[in-house]
Amino acid sequence: MRDATPEQDQTIYLADYAPVPVTVTHVDLQVRLDPLATRVSSRLTCIRQGPGDMVLNGELLKLRAVRLDGEELSPDAYSLTDTTLTILNAPDSFLLETEVEIAPQTNKALSGLYMSNGMYCTQCEAEGFRRITYMLDRPDVMATYDVQIDADLPVMLSNGDETGHGHWRDPWPKPTYLFALVAGDLIATHDSFTTMDGRDVALNVWVRPGDEGRTAYALDSLKRSMAWDEKVYGRVYDLSVFNIVAVDDFNMGAMENKGLNIFNSKYVLASPETATDADFANIERIVAHEYFHNWTGNRITCRDWFQLCLKEGLTVFRDQQFSQDARGFATQRIGDVLNLRARQFREDAGPLAHPVRPESFVEINNFYTATIYEKGAELIGMLRTLVGAEGYAAGCALYFERHDGQACTIEDWLACFEAATGRDLTQFKLWYTQAGTPVVKVTEHFNDGTYRIDLEQVIPDTPGQANKKPMPIPLAFGLLAQDGSEVVGTQIHELTSETDHLSFDLDAKPVLSILRGFSAPVILDFVQPDAERLTLLAHDTDPFNRWEAGRALAKDRLMRAVTDDADFDAPWLDAMTTLATDTDADPAFRALALALPSEDDLAQSLHNADVVPDPDRIYAVRRAAQLAMAEHLRDDLSDLRESNATPGSYDPKAEDAGKRALSATLLRLQTMLDGGKAARAAYDVANNMTDRMAAFACLLDAGDETVAHSFEQDWQDDRLVMDKWFMAQVAHAAPRDAVGVADRLTRHRDFDASNPNRFRSLIAGLTGGNPAGFHNPDGTGYEFLASWLLHLDKSNPQTSARLSTAFDGWTRYDADRQAMMKAQLERILGTTGLSRDLSEMVIRMLKA
Repeated sequence: MRDATPEQDQTIYLADYAPVPVTVTHVDLQVRLDPLATRVSSRLTCIRQGPGDMVLNGELLKLRAVRLDGEELSPDAYSLTDTTLTILNAPDSFLLETEVEIAPQTNKALSGLYMSNGMYCTQCEAEGFRRITYMLDRPDVMATYDVQIDADLPVMLSNGDETGHGHWRDPWPKPTYLFALVAGDLIATHDSFTTMDGRDVALNVWVRPGDEGRTAYALDSLKRSMAWDEKVYGRVYDLSVFNIVAVDDFNMGAMENKGLNIFNSKYVLASPETATDADFANIERIVAHEYFHNWTGNRITCRDWFQLCLKEGLTVFRDQQFSQDARGFATQRIGDVLNLRARQFREDAGPLAHPVRPESFVEINNFYTATIYEKGAELIGMLRTLVGAEGYAAGCALYFERHDGQACTIEDWLACFEAATGRDLTQFKLWYTQAGTPVVKVTEHFNDGTYRIDLEQVIPDTPGQANKKPMPIPLAFGLLAQDGSEVVGTQIHELTSETDHLSFDLDAKPVLSILRGFSAPVILDFVQPDAERLTLLAHDTDPFNRWEAGRALAKDRLMRAVTDDADFDAPWLDAMTTLATDTDADPAFRALALALPSEDDLAQSLHNADVVPDPDRIYAVRRAAQLAMAEHLRDDLSDLRESNATPGSYDPKAEDAGKRALSATLLRLQTMLDGGKAARAAYDVANNMTDRMAAFACLLDAGDETVAHSFEQDWQDDRLVMDKWFMAQVAHAAPRDAVGVADRLTRHRDFDASNPNRFRSLIAGLTGGNPAGFHNPDGTGYEFLASWLLHLDKSNPQTSARLSTAFDGWTRYDADRQAMMKAQLERILGTTGLSRDLSEMVIRMLKA
């Protein structure tokens, strides 16, 4: 029988968690594929573990049959709604069989079983399995699976090991979100890996015909990830095959399904001609991330979705460690912090702030956030700092031993470290439950040979949270003499109370280098003289803080130029020139150090200083600063670029990538002086996509009216390269033209809003790549974004909700812009049929 549909926007609370009364230990699944009428037959082995009815989840399913122990159930033995199938008065153990019909071809939400260019594929995290068949669709229900796929297709894949064509058996219990199925006309690139216990594992990367020539780097990254996880964490792969499949239509970057990772094509396919250094680095990182999930996410999963950071934060930390080993600690750490500040600090400072472990949600897909991932990873890094490398290794080993095959909580994770190290982590747990970025105020005093550092931590109020408790903050610091020599090497001070202090007996006031290596995800409130920052920039032994000093100097100049029309002074420009020409420094580091703070970073910094940010003014000041740097480096630019050339065949290794990054930075400065002459020459001779895209962006900045057409003619048949083409044109348009360029491109024959990569490329090119354009004073950027979010929300709510975060900083701008953004948010919220995903995001933003 069918009952009324339950309320769709019901809030789910962590405090309400309860185990299911009836669980599933094994799933037999038969999937008979058809684009419009796929039949899914399931046989669930069920065992009662408490009182109550068995409530299974299901969405957009046509129920054809339901049987218990082989007998068809009568209508009074179950109840059916649009989202649930409830088995009434179920026995202590039984076999539940259902048969449903679904239509993968019409599933444009890209959740559950859907089709991408004729290929069947799945995405089940977080709650997609309920769109395939009726099941207890929650992470604490872990079962083994036997899957039979029936179709006239050459390749049919699922989790585990293949026991016959289209038949797969996964012996490791897993939750529904890790189920995967792929079927279609695919070609594999094969390799193998021998584990440290001597087992051979077949490795396959499956792609559409024609893409097989761009899989080598993904396979190489996989093999290096497997070897690294064995060496560093002692984790060995546990099946005889590991499959990766590249899918064009995918809402996320990739998915760690047990033994069958499904990837967005952009994070698999790469060749020197079509992929940039950033693409190669992302492939390396994301392949590693999804592989590392085999233990931190699959073998040990999260009990409920509130514990999402348990698998994601930990696995991000592990992929960051891997990338640091592969590409160098300093530049990788700087890149990770830039990402954290750009995405997570912004999130923490606005209406979307939430704890690393949230207490409630309406739509779980809205909590796949930078706070869960990036801040979650920082918490793991702080834990390692606090307990030490040996303590961290011991805690991890105990976690794997104690909880293998279980669905766990943050408390389970921390308990392992308390047991392994004897340390009480009660206060540390506050990092998981309190939102907001702590501010650490630093004040110095030097009197009569005593140097004193006063420390204070302040945790700002965030939505739903006020009057927060002090948290343990590991502060790595060192002291330098005024001549740059090190007086005190790196030490760790743990700030555990609201205030604290350090003191040293010294002959002269030192230069303080604090928060070395970015030892905690905090904001420093530290007024430090320019002379000391210049000393740190020139001499600090910690490369992160050397970069940070230069960053602080640049931000100070830019902010004073915005607020007071201050000039860019010679000492700062001289320091930038010295850094640019320092051939002893790593080119990748020099590129990062020469890059100015982003427009959004400056807007937030001005807002924090109680200055209303003007996007047009910020854009103009950054351009003026770049021009001043270019003028100061005029005589060196060509020689510097030449000295960082990478002749010969392309190699994605970190050393060459660093040289190309520095060369691109210098080319941007050179373009400001010559109007694009050097960029045109570079574009014409480029033999790889990194150099070509760098020159392409410079030519767009210079207003070249022909380069976009010629680029399109060269690459119109390559979907991933064309994504770059769409994004670059919007990101590098003059702010006054940006919305018009974006609007024109939405009418291009190759623009497909249903493809997440293409849609994100164009929209993010405006909202993230061209802030002054998005914040055009006439409000057209806001109207453009709102209209497209509403358009996409009808078919793909996940993507529309994620891109809506471009509005999250609306309260920091002037009254006119605030009014226009608020009006668009209210327009979205007032639309009939709005998805749960997008409505939750808009409601939270409007509460600011």
